[in-house]
Formats: sequence, structure tokens, C-alpha cells
Amino acid sequence: MWFKQTIPLFLLFLVGCSSASDSPEPAPVSTKESNLMPSSDSQPNDWWQPKPGLTWQWQIGNDDIDTSIEADVYDIDLYVDQAIIDELHVKGRKVICYISVGSWEDWRPDKDQFPAEVLGKDYDGWPGEKWLDIRRIDLLAPIMLARLDLCKAKGFDAIEPDNMEIYTNDTGFPLTYEDQLKFALWLADEAHKRGLAIGQKNASDQVSQLVDVYDFAITEDYFYYNEAESMLPYIQAGKPVFAAEYTDLPGDFDAFCQRSKQLNFSTILKQRDLDAWLKTCE
Repeated sequence: MWFKQTIPLFLLFLVGCSSASDSPEPAPVSTKESNLMPSSDSQPNDWWQPKPGLTWQWQIGNDDIDTSIEADVYDIDLYVDQAIIDELHVKGRKVICYISVGSWEDWRPDKDQFPAEVLGKDYDGWPGEKWLDIRRIDLLAPIMLARLDLCKAKGFDAIEPDNMEIYTNDTGFPLTYEDQLKFALWLADEAHKRGLAIGQKNASDQVSQLVDVYDFAITEDYFYYNEAESMLPYIQAGKPVFAAEYTDLPGDFDAFCQRSKQLNFSTILKQRDLDAWLKTCE
């Protein structure tokens, strides 16, 4: 990921890897009210199915969440106080639960539950983190499912699975594209079983195989790196792309916003530590 660099039944999802449409034209923006309601134009599901056009705020850097910011969707950490989630819901916000699925973090309350054999190399640039061996779903499942259960119990509407983009990193494990895809499909299945939506985090090379399964996408610096169009299949499928650019890169945010409007993305500018500060596209 850019921010922190980010079972047999579900294997049926691996059949058929449809490519994105040749047309780059984004879907029309829906009204805010309909965007916040579950979709009714596909098979009925128990989880939130957001539509393009929603505004969002992303604050992971600390627990002092600024709930006064006008945004349809908040993306915050799993371990924030329950009162924050409840307050956001009272205000009509949808709330995404941030968890890291591809790295071990030494400040988490469940850090001692990870077997040593799944801990890989240090996550370069992020002290206290190590990569995980995502091939070992048998060992990671009890931990990750407990986190999903807690997201559900606290009333979150969706999951942000950070660091799901992992196989191209120097993890210490011989991870493959197929390992990452298998893990991603398993996560989506388990989130949906709990009535939670889930977003694809970066991992643009797997869009064609995940867009029909995941409910939205979250990107980092995709305008800066000229990768934004890779996420267009989500817009074309009637699903939002929540895009973040960062202040520590020299991109032209106004230009990014112009392109974002053309693509119908929901784009914000953030500081790398993901505190409360943000700038929105005007």
C-alpha cells in the first residue's frame, strides 16, 4: 500500500476473469440519499452497497476522531471508542472499519496471538510492523475473523483491509499473485457473511477479478502514479472509488481533482499520518 508502504468454496470465484470495459466513461452520480442506502438493482444482500458520489473522511492517525467534518462516509480504526462510531451513525454517516490484514503490528491488543511462523520481514519504513504469510489462512483465520467479528459487534458498516496488496513486496515469503487473490476472496466472503461491505485496497492488477466481489475501492496516490483509470471498473459497476492523495508528494491536487470529477471518484488530499486534516475537491 502507499499509506503504509497498504475453504474451497470461495475458489469458485477464480473462474472467469472479465476485463474492464474499453469505454472510460464513468457512471452518473447518484443522489446522496440513494448512495447511502443499500442497492436494490442486484440480488438482495444484507450489507451496505454504496454508490459513486459519496464524500468521505479518512482518519487513522490517532484516536481523537474529529466527527464534525461533513462527509457521508468515515474510515476509522477498529479500536476507536464505541461512542465515536455511535455518534457518527447518529449523524447519518456510514463507518468503515480499518484493519491491517497483511501486516502484524506490535501495538495491537491481539499481537501475541500471531504464530511466529507467519511473521515475515520488517515492514520497511513502518517501525513495529512485519509482513504476514497470507498463505497460512489456517493460522491467520482465528485472528482475522475475530477482528471482523469485533467490527460487526461495534456496528461498523464495512471493512478496509489494509495491506491486502502484498505479493510484490519483500515479505520474506514466496507469495504469488494467486496467494493474494485467494486471500482477498476469502476476506470478502467472511466480511459478507457478517453483513459487512468490504473495499479493495489498492492492488490494481486484481481489479478484474475482484470488482464483482468487493463493494468499493480505496486507493492511495493513484492520480500521482497515473493508475486511477485502473479502478474505473468499480465506477462502471456502480461502486464508488474512495481516492486519497498525499501532501508529501509533489502532485498538482487541483489537476487530480479535475480528473477525479471526470472519473466520478471521491477524492481527498491527506497528510501521510492520516490525522483529521483533509482537503476536498471543490
